[in-house]
Amino acid sequence: MNKKHLVLYLFVAFSLSSCLSKKKMIYLQGQQTQSSNEVNYEPQIQNDDILSITIMSSDPEIAAPFNIDQIQGANTAGGGGNNLFKTTYLVDARGEIEMPVLGRFPVAGYTKTYLKQYLKERLAIYIQNPIINIRIANFKVSILGEVKSPGTFRFEGDRVTLLEAIAEAGDLTLYGKRQNILIIRDYLGTKTYNRVDITQADFVNSPFYYLDQNDMIYVEPRKAKIDSTAIGGNVSAIISIIGFLITTSLILTR
Repeated sequence: MNKKHLVLYLFVAFSLSSCLSKKKMIYLQGQQTQSSNEVNYEPQIQNDDILSITIMSSDPEIAAPFNIDQIQGANTAGGGGNNLFKTTYLVDARGEIEMPVLGRFPVAGYTKTYLKQYLKERLAIYIQNPIINIRIANFKVSILGEVKSPGTFRFEGDRVTLLEAIAEAGDLTLYGKRQNILIIRDYLGTKTYNRVDITQADFVNSPFYYLDQNDMIYVEPRKAKIDSTAIGGNVSAIISIIGFLITTSLILTR
């Protein structure tokens, strides 16, 4: 094999290595259409969720008995005034909450839409056309592994995507395995282990594109990170440097 052929083979090898690296790193590859399949996702209410429920009516006095409000006394720093705080409802171990007038009833396993309809039916004898707002007040997910800032993250809303959660954690590191992200989901005491590939465009249609409250996300390291930890350096970088030195040597000595 002459020097020219050797240089050519080295160039092709590095090019292939570069292409493979891009496929492992870039998100949402493949055919991307203007719109994806519509996903009307709502998380289901679980034990230990904290629900903020507000019931309103055209006549505030009629709705008042169904809302537990706490009024904090005079605001000394502001020179007076009262602050109104909405009391939330903790879903207990039996999957139930207890509301004024309505009493105790189950909510675990319901979506917000279903619970809203259920409350409207229960309230029909008291209020005509009530306005009901429901929010999961403690929606949170935890992210571990190869992200820049692992931890537990809380969200104001409850329609959170995996990509949004990853963004909150500062994105994946270069060593994060994007093709095999693990989502551990606990629903009413049953844990499931689910793996997703965020390098594929059709990931947005996955049932795990939207997260549930208390989801645990683990991003495992690529082999390069494990190898570099074992030998104390970056294997890919070392190979690249050696290849560059060999190529340069061949060019200069031909």
